[in-house]
Amino acid sequence: MSYKRFIMGLLIVGLSTAARAGDIEGKVGGMKGKSVVYVDVIAGKTFPAPKEHPVMDQKGLLFAPHIMIVQQGTTVEFLNSDNVQHNVFWSAIGTDKKAGHNLGTWPKGEKRPYTFDKAGVVPLLCNVHPEMEGYIIVSPTPYFAETDDSGNYKIKDVPDGSYSVVAWHEGAKNQSKPVTVAGGGKADFTLSK
Repeated sequence: MSYKRFIMGLLIVGLSTAARAGDIEGKVGGMKGKSVVYVDVIAGKTFPAPKEHPVMDQKGLLFAPHIMIVQQGTTVEFLNSDNVQHNVFWSAIGTDKKAGHNLGTWPKGEKRPYTFDKAGVVPLLCNVHPEMEGYIIVSPTPYFAETDDSGNYKIKDVPDGSYSVVAWHEGAKNQSKPVTVAGGGKADFTLSK
């Protein structure tokens, strides 16, 4: 067998055994408003940090968006668009109080970056305006989605396999379920306080 045929044979075998991917979809009920659904840690698998830097704005004395979901390793730019000074801090990431951080206070038009290397829920607060709060949900995988207003979601292009899928909603208890993706998968959740 020639070397060229051998390589072609390997390519054909490789392409035919390439991992398939499907969507995980379902509905989150029990709570009003948007929820976040993500594939939890996949043992032995790491993902490169995203290159894009989403912006969490402070505008109209609100965090905008109120809820942001990012992949672990993402750098988020915190922007102040108001005519007053704002501060951004969080007391923990998930249950890890050592991961709390204070970005300080800064005026309109300035940005402060922060890279979220730890997965978990980040409750955002402002020392200057205690009524302000928002959330960043840091997913350990790039497989996540926010529900629509009716609670429907779709996590696209998840490789075939078995996973744990987590649903989060502000003020509710997290819920996780096992899901097997074989060209697609389904997981519905009913959350409660």
